[in-house]
Amino acid sequence: MTSAPRALITGIHGFTGRYMAAELQRAGYQVFGLGSRPGSDPDYRQADLGDAAALRRVLAELQPDYVVHLAALAFVGHGEANDFYRVNLIGTRNLLEAIAACGHPPACVLLASSANVYGNASAGRLDETTLPMPANDYAVSKWAMEQMARLWSDRLPLVIARPFNYTGVGQGEQFLLPKIVSHFRRRAPRIELGNLDVWRDFSDVRALVRAYRGLLETRPLGQTFNVGSGQAHSLREVLDLCSALSGHHLEVAVNPAFVRAGEVRTLCADASALHRLLPDWQTPPLRETLAWMLAEPV
Repeated sequence: MTSAPRALITGIHGFTGRYMAAELQRAGYQVFGLGSRPGSDPDYRQADLGDAAALRRVLAELQPDYVVHLAALAFVGHGEANDFYRVNLIGTRNLLEAIAACGHPPACVLLASSANVYGNASAGRLDETTLPMPANDYAVSKWAMEQMARLWSDRLPLVIARPFNYTGVGQGEQFLLPKIVSHFRRRAPRIELGNLDVWRDFSDVRALVRAYRGLLETRPLGQTFNVGSGQAHSLREVLDLCSALSGHHLEVAVNPAFVRAGEVRTLCADASALHRLLPDWQTPPLRETLAWMLAEPV
């Protein structure tokens, strides 16, 4: 009897990591997790991405067949710029070095980058050939991570995903859609937001992890793929959808303190390359994702 393939997910306790673990477990993988916080699961290992020696020990022990690298500092409004580079760039380099040294070449290593690397390019839908012009430290750190990772492409079977915005139940309220949904669920009278005239391509996290599994299993090595719906919605549309779904109306106030410098105006995916590889992949309409989130108990 063939043993189940072993998959290691970094950042397994994060929002995406929990859904990724469930997706791979349903598909028959033995899932191991890596994170910086303590955990009691026997298949979990604690190691900081900044600790190269600890990463080497964990990879030498687990010798995974697949690696999904989700661990990252992802909140654009995080106050300390150096942390983006320490975690997203140097931490990823430490991980790749540990994978290469572990003595068991994996079948595929999926690196989660970000569509933020495209910056303020706003002419229609953006494909993978769009020139990256990152507009904040988070985006620069992810673009630098991609470039650094290419130095390992002759030693490791790498695939890079550039997810556009995605959301779902369990995402932290420091992110915009969960914040908006939370206000509607609590039937709050008022919400303060930043720029309402930004347009984003929102996918459902459950669809996102299916795309990631598809990339792992088809192994388009050395390639980069946008993951997104191909539909952009303004924050005004999101507010209108939540109002229609919940029957609640919010007073919306624009707080200048929430308007970020380097704000990317429009991000919309051309995910044609992903659809050619995974023709059955799709993400639900945003209305369905918001309805799922609104249905969660307060």
